[in-house]
Amino acid sequence: MDAIDRRILDALMKNGRVPIVELAEQVGLSPTPCRKRIARLEETGVIARYAAVIDNERAGFPITAFVSVELERQDSEGLALFERRVLEFEEVVQGFLMTGSQDFLLRVVVEDLHAFERFLQDKLTRIPGIRSVRSRFALRQFVWRNRLPAVSS
Repeated sequence: MDAIDRRILDALMKNGRVPIVELAEQVGLSPTPCRKRIARLEETGVIARYAAVIDNERAGFPITAFVSVELERQDSEGLALFERRVLEFEEVVQGFLMTGSQDFLLRVVVEDLHAFERFLQDKLTRIPGIRSVRSRFALRQFVWRNRLPAVSS
């Protein structure tokens, strides 16, 4: 990855639908080499996918909860089972394996508190091997970035 690749990524993170001609102009290339660089970034997995950024609240999911889960055992079987089961839950939009006292941190979005209660009771807490679940609700989001930090030279 060089400076041009980083400029391409920065431009695509701001607008993934930018026309190739415009993108090439922004990064100082002609369209063909720009297209080749994008293809290489996609093939190597640097660009994992393209997606629309959705406003959760306007889409009908105004409640965001961060759910910390501690398992009874942290062996590979227990971790894998938990991950497989959580992948089935549409309410979970992000999940992280963590260090420290919590094993997993889940970002959950739902329509209302009743939906969150149903999620906890009917789905999450039915996964075997959970020791504890702690939930915190976001009051508001004040920063969201779809970009990487600048690389220090």
